[in-house]
Amino acid sequence: MILISHRGNISGPNPEKENHPDYIIETLSKGYDVEIDVWGDKELWLGHDKPQYKCSVSFLINNYQKLWIHCKNLIAIDILSEFKVLNYFWHQNDDFTLTSKNFIWTYPGKHVCNKSVLVVDDAREYAGPICFGLCSDYLR
Repeated sequence: MILISHRGNISGPNPEKENHPDYIIETLSKGYDVEIDVWGDKELWLGHDKPQYKCSVSFLINNYQKLWIHCKNLIAIDILSEFKVLNYFWHQNDDFTLTSKNFIWTYPGKHVCNKSVLVVDDAREYAGPICFGLCSDYLR
C-alpha cells in the first residue's frame, strides 16, 4: 500500500503549514504522495477551508505523479479537467468517490478493494484489509 500525506502532514496535523507549497514539496521530497486541497477562481489556490496559497498549473503538473488533488469547488474541477495527467476528485461525505485516474477515494470505515485509497486517522496503526493506499496525517 502507498502512503498519502494529508495536506503535507506526516507526523500529525499542522494547520499553520497544511497545503503550503513548501510543505508539500518537503513531504514529496521524503517520498510520500500528498493529498492537497485546490480551489479555483480565475486562478488556482491551495487551502483547506478557503483559498490561501496561489498555485500554478505547472506546480501541479510538475508533481502530478504524487499528487491527489481534492477539488474544493466546481471551478477547480473545470480548470483541472483540461489536464488529463492530473489525478483529481471532489467529495464531501460520500462513502466513495472516483478520482479522474479511476481510484476509489474512500471515506473512513468503509469497505475497500484493490483500487481504494482509504482515509484513516493513523496509518501507523492500520490493520485492516489491503487496499491501494492510505491517506492520513500520521504516516511515521
